[in-house]
Amino acid sequence: MEATVEELKALGHPVRWRILRLCLDRALTNKELSVELDLSPATTLRHVRALVKTNFLVAEPVCTGEHGALQRPYRATARTWGLTIMPDDSGLAQQVDLAVLGAHRAELIAAGKDSGRGAKRGVLRLRPESVESLHRRIQDLIAEYTDEPDGEPLSYLWSLGARAEPEHRENGSGSD
Repeated sequence: MEATVEELKALGHPVRWRILRLCLDRALTNKELSVELDLSPATTLRHVRALVKTNFLVAEPVCTGEHGALQRPYRATARTWGLTIMPDDSGLAQQVDLAVLGAHRAELIAAGKDSGRGAKRGVLRLRPESVESLHRRIQDLIAEYTDEPDGEPLSYLWSLGARAEPEHRENGSGSD
């Protein structure tokens, strides 16, 4: 399903991706999220409301917290998993891509200096049909691995982005 403009706006901030990841395994209250993210409760609630409004996050029944305070936990719906984000002229798709990268970076930092499990970076020149084939193969590969309840909690990121074409010099040489 292709993301709407409202959904792109909701997913355009790294904190929102972190909230979705934190609320995936268990429901968390706004207070718990604000502590985990080191944000004010008001700022956290603004992000939570944007995610609830677009059904990326759902509110669970109110419960009693410490000192008898009523709290509402939230759980991620995993709607982002089937969402297609198409490049657009508004820049919202790029904002979402950058938010995903920012959230992934923040997760690595939060997990500590030994959190890395491997990263690869490279460059390719591919025709559109090859790009689609690569995406399908990566999705198929990831689908081969199922959640193992006793396994280490890991985060992965698959990102493919266009590179700016280098400017060629007057003499035709593109080297430095």
